[in-house]
Amino acid sequence: MKNSQPAISAHNLTLTLGSDAAPVDILRGIDLDIARGETVALLGASGSGKSSLMAVLSGLERASGGTLSVAGQNFAAMDEDALARARRGRIGIVLQAFHLLPTMTALENVATPMELSGEPDAQARAREELEAVGLGHRLDHYPQQLSGGEQQRVAIARAIAPRPDLIFADEPTGNLDASTGHEIVELLFGRREQTGATLLVITHDPELAEHCGRVLRMEDGRIASDDTSQ
Repeated sequence: MKNSQPAISAHNLTLTLGSDAAPVDILRGIDLDIARGETVALLGASGSGKSSLMAVLSGLERASGGTLSVAGQNFAAMDEDALARARRGRIGIVLQAFHLLPTMTALENVATPMELSGEPDAQARAREELEAVGLGHRLDHYPQQLSGGEQQRVAIARAIAPRPDLIFADEPTGNLDASTGHEIVELLFGRREQTGATLLVITHDPELAEHCGRVLRMEDGRIASDDTSQ
């Protein structure tokens, strides 16, 4: 049964960048509630505000105005340091560009963020998660020794290992061929289902969007449509 409190609740959310003399409105009054355990695809043309909305909802960017509650935390009232603390352990992020540290092995890439956060048994949990994504035989390999699909598996393991309430994924199949992308979609949703996390994913991939129970389309910094398939 889903918790009655939304995983994400945003009202009149705005983001304005640039200078006071030449402000640029990126997000123009977003109203959005996402229930715990929901899977949501975020679609839209380049420049529509998708990545900016994900950055604000995940605490990587601070909103300019409006109210925002994420995983029970009042993100709108937090500065950058507080947002970083609020993300820790609660939010997992998977990006198109992987962002693995090249001097660390797969195991170290997954374990180190948990160790820095003071998570107990970080090495054991990292090993368990890498085995779950099919990389138990690649624990000691460095990113340059892994294929693109394997690197994305490490990135997914790193995001999910702390068992976050929320997972954000920005074009997680964008740098992969169709076959590998299909495997990553199945893996991401399989791991999400097992952990019960809420998932918000930016994608141009129709297959990935079809996996989601809800599809949001953005235009010009606003949510233009909100479709629920289930």
